[in-house]
Amino acid sequence: MVARALRDAGMEVIYTGIRQTPQMIVETALQEDVDVVGLSVLSGAHMELVPPILQGLRERGLEDVVVVVGGIIPEEDRRALKEMGVAEVFGPGASTKEIVEFIRKAVGQRRRTV
Repeated sequence: MVARALRDAGMEVIYTGIRQTPQMIVETALQEDVDVVGLSVLSGAHMELVPPILQGLRERGLEDVVVVVGGIIPEEDRRALKEMGVAEVFGPGASTKEIVEFIRKAVGQRRRTV
């Protein structure tokens, strides 16, 4: 649903499917020269999955890639993820319009600073 909304908004979306390792996600981000990595984590494993992705992006020189996370994530974990470098965390009820607008703004800011 989110991928379709992003496509409908004119964004290129590369959907890699479920059960991707952090390394696979980082490699795809590098190969595809992405502006944003969006992660949907419904398993509750966000605190295990996200830190190695952020570290891998930094190690590959991709620290300017915007990382957003969606899922059922407790407030204390939302704060921790943002402190680690996640740009935004979207919970249940976030509208696709809100997500599209956030990504447009974040990518626009990234491009002005690069």
